[in-house]
Amino acid sequence: MERRPITFGTDGIRGVANRALTPEVALRLGLAGARAFGGPILIGRDTRLSGGMLSGALAAGISSGGAKVIDLGILPTPGVAALAPKLGASAAAVVSASHNPYPDNGIKFFSGEGRKLSEAKEREVELLTAEDFERPTGNGIGAVEVMSDAARMYVEGLLDRLRPSAEGMRVMLDCANGAAYEAAPIAFGELSVDLTLSGVEPTGTNINEVCGSTHVEKLDTTGHDVAFAFDGDADRVLAVDERGNVVDGDRILAILARDLMQRGALAGGVVVTVMSNLGFFKAMDAMEIPYEVTPVGDKYVAEAMGRLGASVGGEQSGHVILSEHVTTGDGLVTALALLDVMVRNGKPLSELASIMDVYPQTLINVRVEEPGATKAVARSEPVERAVSEAEGRLGEEGRILLRPSGTEPVVRVMVEHADEGVCREVCEEVAEAVSRAGTNADRADREVEV
Repeated sequence: MERRPITFGTDGIRGVANRALTPEVALRLGLAGARAFGGPILIGRDTRLSGGMLSGALAAGISSGGAKVIDLGILPTPGVAALAPKLGASAAAVVSASHNPYPDNGIKFFSGEGRKLSEAKEREVELLTAEDFERPTGNGIGAVEVMSDAARMYVEGLLDRLRPSAEGMRVMLDCANGAAYEAAPIAFGELSVDLTLSGVEPTGTNINEVCGSTHVEKLDTTGHDVAFAFDGDADRVLAVDERGNVVDGDRILAILARDLMQRGALAGGVVVTVMSNLGFFKAMDAMEIPYEVTPVGDKYVAEAMGRLGASVGGEQSGHVILSEHVTTGDGLVTALALLDVMVRNGKPLSELASIMDVYPQTLINVRVEEPGATKAVARSEPVERAVSEAEGRLGEEGRILLRPSGTEPVVRVMVEHADEGVCREVCEEVAEAVSRAGTNADRADREVEV
């Protein structure tokens, strides 16, 4: 029976561990990785209960394919990427489902330079998962080595490049009971800040559970200058200012971009996705900072940054890439860089964050009965007419974005406007047009996020 290739999604492979993502899948990926990259291959993971099971199977596949494995243990995703070139690896693999709940898990690869794989390389790995190889024996089997000090090595590399003079500042860290639970306290401990820790007691089942960047509003930051909330694999971070206000990825990007511009170090402008707030674009226009807009996904941001030679880019979610320091989004680097701006400017985060006004935003996910019909519905004449009318009503004080999902039977309708009432009303009107255009529109299930 012919074996079908394992296909990658927008960020590797992700699914419920031991159901969609089984040890057998991880083993096949390991075998394919050994064939595609050679060795050594690094493996890191977050704190999920299934992490050991899947990383062990992945390591077994790589070793069985004849490549050496270096097991880094629990380490932030960007830490795995950062150590790849430092340790002379041919590639690196991460077992994590990022901000997803603990039953999920995922596997993704980085190149030996610590960058996301090109689509061509991903396709090569995918095709290799369908092949059977003659496996080596004797000394042809790959060794599996465990590195016990990976977190400290990663942190030392960061602080060699970026060490804010923040002694005595009151800092809170929420590590989401995830991959940053060891590395982040080490890094900030080296800065001699007055440190408060949260989300540093992983059980295997409490990663992202009412903590971290997906629940940043739960943080009580009273008495602190700043709080940083990481997601489960610490490739993103959100901040909370001294007044308890959340500072999202857009404002973090705006603060960092302005600082780089003022220091004469901003190259290639800023790269963001279509989901960035309208207020961000207006702030960039006011400061005459050029920007490029990509589809949603950090790999698109990274690709555009590489093409433009851009210094900074990222997403509203807090996934930020500072090309001077890292090759991929790194929550720890972002937090250190933001703290550094605060210290050098002598200003509280609330004042720095006033760089942009955040426009009210309404997002409605309209379910379409036929999963493959989302693009057709979004491009239908009634929907295009509704969008055109909405654009006329919103004018220069707002915008509308219609985005068919690539992974769900959903069309996302996002509207921003200076007036929150107008914002919601227009979004609901366009969502209704999308719903009517879909099959069985009366039963379309709509989930509203504001």
